[in-house]
Amino acid sequence: MAGAIMHREHRPASFYWLALVFGLFVLFLYGPVITIFILSFQGPEGGLTFPMRGVSLHWFAALRGGVGDIDIWAAFGRSVKLALAVTVLTVLFSLCAGLAFRRRFRGDTAVFYVSVASLIMPSIIVSLGIGLTFRLLDTLIKYLANEWGFQSFGDGWGTSMGLFTSALGAHLTWTLPFGLLVMFAVFNRFSPAYEEAARDLGASPWQSFRHVVLPIIGPSVIGVGMFGFTLSWDEIARTSQAIGDQNTLPLELQGLTTSVTTPVIYALGTMTTLMSLAVMVGGLLVVRAIGRRRKAGG
Repeated sequence: MAGAIMHREHRPASFYWLALVFGLFVLFLYGPVITIFILSFQGPEGGLTFPMRGVSLHWFAALRGGVGDIDIWAAFGRSVKLALAVTVLTVLFSLCAGLAFRRRFRGDTAVFYVSVASLIMPSIIVSLGIGLTFRLLDTLIKYLANEWGFQSFGDGWGTSMGLFTSALGAHLTWTLPFGLLVMFAVFNRFSPAYEEAARDLGASPWQSFRHVVLPIIGPSVIGVGMFGFTLSWDEIARTSQAIGDQNTLPLELQGLTTSVTTPVIYALGTMTTLMSLAVMVGGLLVVRAIGRRRKAGG
């Protein structure tokens, strides 16, 4: 203990300067979020800036009635549903891809680069491309309907763009590359000796995966799910041109920033931030529970 105290006393001055820089960096990252969080608890007479005028939950209560003409809770529900769908598909596709890439196959390098290429493409370009593709699809559907004698169907056709079509695809172009990279890194370090031992004991491939592989990579799978949910939950650019006629909560929030002049928008921002934090904390608790179960089983 005395040695540890002496070690702390003899830290060079550069350590404290670097610690200060790091602290300022953290403040720069989270300062705006903390400011919005504080201002969301203003009193009924509060404005959008400091100083605060009272402390209350007034603006959170105001959210229950919506904000202007926008149904915030409907947008909230759409965002949750979309984020959950993106999470499930991201986990499934990433896990399957990680298992597939454990062995080399023809064209695997090309498949990998195509899969992660959307990370370096501007988000708005991806959104525009997906939106254009679905508009061309709508034109094709109307053309075929008229050609095949279903003119009433073609005249009544709206659009194939929607929450679980174009918007889902747009979000997957953002979440899947992260999930793939995580799974590739996990399986790159995964020893096949565990599976060989399971097969020697008579386990089938499915039993080996379920009882051996999945418990070991479980925390990483949870992490991929957290990536999928949080990235989809607050995505704007890739959704803007590919959502159709129903907006998600981030798009509604972006639109409100130009028209709402009360702290209710801060309350909405606080609520969405707490949602993301709740997902992350829940994921960490699940990972911790998995770790405890593994230790208890060992």
